[in-house]
Amino acid sequence: MDSTTQALINRRRTFAIISHPDAGKTTLTEKLLLYGGAIQSAGTVKGKASDKHAVSDWMELEKQRGISVTSSVMQFRYRDYCINILDTPGHQDFSEDTYRTLMAADSAVMVIDAAKGIEPQTRKLFHVCAKRGIPIFTFFNKLDREARDPFDLIDELETEFGIRTYPMNWPISCGVTFRGVYDRNHKTILTFADAHSGRNRIESIACDLNDTERLNSLLGPEQASTLTEQIELIDAAGFEFNREDIDHGRLSPVFFGSALNNFGVEDFLEYFLSLTPEPLPRLSEGEPVSPYDDRFSAFIFKIQANMNKAHRDRIAFMRICSGKFEKDKDYYHIQGKRELRLSQPQQMMAQEREGISEAYAGDIIGVFDPGIFSIGDTIADIGFKVRYAGIPTFAPEHFAIVEQIDSMKRKQFAKGMTQIAEEGAIQIFFEPGAGMERVIVGVVGVLQYDVLAFRMKDEYGVSYTKRDLPHQYIKRLDSSVDPSTLRLAEETKWVKDVKGNDLLIFSGQWSMDFAKERNPGLELLDFDKDAF
Repeated sequence: MDSTTQALINRRRTFAIISHPDAGKTTLTEKLLLYGGAIQSAGTVKGKASDKHAVSDWMELEKQRGISVTSSVMQFRYRDYCINILDTPGHQDFSEDTYRTLMAADSAVMVIDAAKGIEPQTRKLFHVCAKRGIPIFTFFNKLDREARDPFDLIDELETEFGIRTYPMNWPISCGVTFRGVYDRNHKTILTFADAHSGRNRIESIACDLNDTERLNSLLGPEQASTLTEQIELIDAAGFEFNREDIDHGRLSPVFFGSALNNFGVEDFLEYFLSLTPEPLPRLSEGEPVSPYDDRFSAFIFKIQANMNKAHRDRIAFMRICSGKFEKDKDYYHIQGKRELRLSQPQQMMAQEREGISEAYAGDIIGVFDPGIFSIGDTIADIGFKVRYAGIPTFAPEHFAIVEQIDSMKRKQFAKGMTQIAEEGAIQIFFEPGAGMERVIVGVVGVLQYDVLAFRMKDEYGVSYTKRDLPHQYIKRLDSSVDPSTLRLAEETKWVKDVKGNDLLIFSGQWSMDFAKERNPGLELLDFDKDAF
């Protein structure tokens, strides 16, 4: 690989931002974009009365509800870096989209509400990151409000996740008495003229904690004494900074700040970019593929239809794993066993797009999908024998019968259901003998039903009726089994997926046991065999 291409790959930083709902993840994302010059003003995530909305929350339903329901990809440049941010949904009902998106990241920023500490969704997402062994950075947010004791927050992080921590800065109080943070590395105090109005930070103030007179003049005797004692305790009892442990996800650098007020965001970005890795190698059938390999390779981790109503197309999101992508060059679709030319390659900024002619390992790009791609597919240079691990599919936990209302819109109903199902957020199943006018929809979280109904109406002009089913479990059948010969409980449903595979949907454990007892030797296979 030539030195120019290698240098361009070295500048790439690709990371996901994860959190529990309402921790401030999307706000932090927007402030990072603001510092990078990618946007001119930050949107309001919750401000329904305002006509401004978060850039990353591009879907109309997200703007109406003030929550993120789908992952967004945003690329921008900051100094010498080319940054790819993956903003993920926080709500557990959309966790499958988040899990898949994390497969495309080289590191993760975990945003935690300093008043609430670790919450259930944060816990789940952390374990996904930990399983991959990628660097995890922690940003304790909302210090401008009343918060928990920072030592308690650090201890909870270490205890809950079994990870070591290294506070890069330390808060000076919180809420109405919040004065800023102490930067442990530079031994400076970062403060605001008015931290609660969001004004720009005053210049960093160098301060030796042993200089009691100067410290008292900056913070007052009480806060100065508290800060000195806390830093002495951290230095004596805390873990040492270790770059190798950070790189392998064993030690998390910790930051305190307030994304809403811009406090600590720029400093976090500076530290983060210096510590987070350049593009990491990816495993192809157990063997690592270097990002610096001359040969191009990538995998698809997300498909989204109708991102822009003016286009009415489908975009496949592709993580480039090695080499350089070039427009109008022929590549090979591994799963499809065919050569192709990727048309209209695009750099993404949420739903906004900009055509590109080249991209490099570490980049996330969008390519037009005429209906040939699936999540997890590998694309590579012709002759490059590489196949990246599949993206996990999770078993639905809720099921409903969905039936179209207007028979004149049969084609729109079928198209909408099929296209949205291909994105992976929902699963659709068919009862043998039933037409496409009636399908069974399976979802991981019930809010996906609201998204489906909204999108079907908004994007395809179709309304439908929905009847919830009592079923909770879904199992695959081996291809050698003839489902029509099975003896099953009355409420058990035999269905087929879009690929024609046979599955059984059960209302509970009893009906699964019944199927095994009445059909000796029957093996019920997990739906989510490739999941984490």
